[in-house]
Amino acid sequence: MLPQRCLLCSAAAEDLALCTACAGDLPLLDPQQCPVCALPTPGAQTCGACLKDPPHFDATRAVYRYDFPLDRLLQSYKYGQRLIVASLFEAALQETPIDGAFDAVIAVPSTPAHLRLRGFNPALELARPLARTLGLPLLLNAVSRPQDAPAQAGLPWKERRKNIRNAFECHTDLSGRRILVVDDVMTTGATLNELARMLKRHGAAHVENRVVARALKE
Repeated sequence: MLPQRCLLCSAAAEDLALCTACAGDLPLLDPQQCPVCALPTPGAQTCGACLKDPPHFDATRAVYRYDFPLDRLLQSYKYGQRLIVASLFEAALQETPIDGAFDAVIAVPSTPAHLRLRGFNPALELARPLARTLGLPLLLNAVSRPQDAPAQAGLPWKERRKNIRNAFECHTDLSGRRILVVDDVMTTGATLNELARMLKRHGAAHVENRVVARALKE
């Protein structure tokens, strides 16, 4: 019954999370980005890191830089259960270009501890409307993350790949299928890389990521 207020400046925002001005000020990621990992590169060329040590995923598209105030909004969504923020992120993901055809959408699964803490999987809530818009099946039970482990956010960059190793289990034959993976934030890419490795072990021909925000190394 009460009008919605912008989460950043408290101005009237109708039924949205942010007013028009604050939404327009969110830190967009430079469109000139590595087509594989989405880090900014001159001329949108593949970055040196991806050329030297190619990840298991084939491409990534991100909308925002993981920077203030976008980082606070994502944290309020994931840890504060402010699900109204999801509509902002859903709209952003749906505006990312889709190159080529895909066969299914998979959300990065949460650990049992995170599901107990949050009560929902943030990536899954973003994946549902994207799959619906694209007319693709959302594979809810294809992949699980059964074991709890230290949170990636609390670890140094170099430790994240070791921490996430063998974290996922795939329960579906994906032979020849092109998979669109959805997550909220990509930091080092270790989680998405390990998930892509598992998907390709089970036959996926192409794995492409869609994320709301990309953290820059600096």
